[in-house]
Amino acid sequence: MPRPTSEHLWKETPLIHSDRISSIIGCSAFLKLENLHPSHSFKYRGISHFAQTAKEIHGTDVHLIIASGGNAGLAAACAAKALGVRCTVFIPEGVTASTLDLLKRQEAEVIVHGSFYLQALERAKEVVNSDEKAVMVPAYDDPTVWEGHSSMIAEISDQLQDKPDAIFCSVGGGGLLGGIITGCKKVGWDDVPIVAIETRGSDCFYHSIALNRQGVSHVLPPDVNLVEGDDSDVKLAFFNEFSSRASGSLGASSPSEGVVRMALRRGGGVVSASVPDELSMQVALAFADDHKMLVELSCSTTLTPAYKPGLFSTLVPDSPKKVVFIVCGGFKVSLEEMAIYKKLLDEDMTKSATWDILCDGRKFKVGK
Repeated sequence: MPRPTSEHLWKETPLIHSDRISSIIGCSAFLKLENLHPSHSFKYRGISHFAQTAKEIHGTDVHLIIASGGNAGLAAACAAKALGVRCTVFIPEGVTASTLDLLKRQEAEVIVHGSFYLQALERAKEVVNSDEKAVMVPAYDDPTVWEGHSSMIAEISDQLQDKPDAIFCSVGGGGLLGGIITGCKKVGWDDVPIVAIETRGSDCFYHSIALNRQGVSHVLPPDVNLVEGDDSDVKLAFFNEFSSRASGSLGASSPSEGVVRMALRRGGGVVSASVPDELSMQVALAFADDHKMLVELSCSTTLTPAYKPGLFSTLVPDSPKKVVFIVCGGFKVSLEEMAIYKKLLDEDMTKSATWDILCDGRKFKVGK
């Protein structure tokens, strides 16, 4: 899609220095607060960019359609309301009343269909094919979406003034990572390492990267299949089911083939890591105490190295002086959810003294 000619919908988000995290990891840590968008997550950038472009191409009677159980759907609904266009969100069964309320507050039409995401997606595609004004809004796998997300790196470049030694983000389907890679290329940061982290049981990107490492034999977990990319030069891991509590946001069945390819070819590299839910829960609670912000599990996953110096030094071994953590946000968090995290974490703490971490084919332990 061409770029929209009018001003974008998102506003610049703050980049703040965290004294607390800096003291833990021994270098200057900055937080890019993507949780402050109208939809509470970074997804507002790329999806509003796509929606705005679609309106300019198809006119004011364009019908935006998206299949999503969470943040992408809310981002599309918020963008559609701001643009004054119609939006329908297809969502699988089991959606919470609070999610439905959020979407309806943004004047989106909500259709509940199917027992899982792919069934909702198939129904959404059927409607798009039958409506000449309908446009399918991609949740993560599209260059226009990556283009919108890349704007956060341009902002960081202006806010930080100089180059960071590493950028940390979470990864699910790869939309955020695609935006970061695209943004880094634009500002001349191709050599800056990117650390992409996900949770065990929803880590399709981790397993996809491992499948494509030269000279590495990788065994996929049960219920995860190997699929070939469209060009057959990239192998992808396909999850048939998820065991992570973060799967509502990080649980793409398979990552974007384009993002996997970009990550494998990137000069500065992409470090791929997978952590247990309980570590992300521990960090979500600590971050709330330290920074007075609630973030969902997919977001606290990004911050796990910020609270575990041993993990941080393993992921970024070259004694960095300045790093950026993308606080990607997400609306699926509440005081009730945090109380559940505390209970589950307390139960887990009695089982062992360490957690297993996966990083680029290696396994190591961090203390609880």
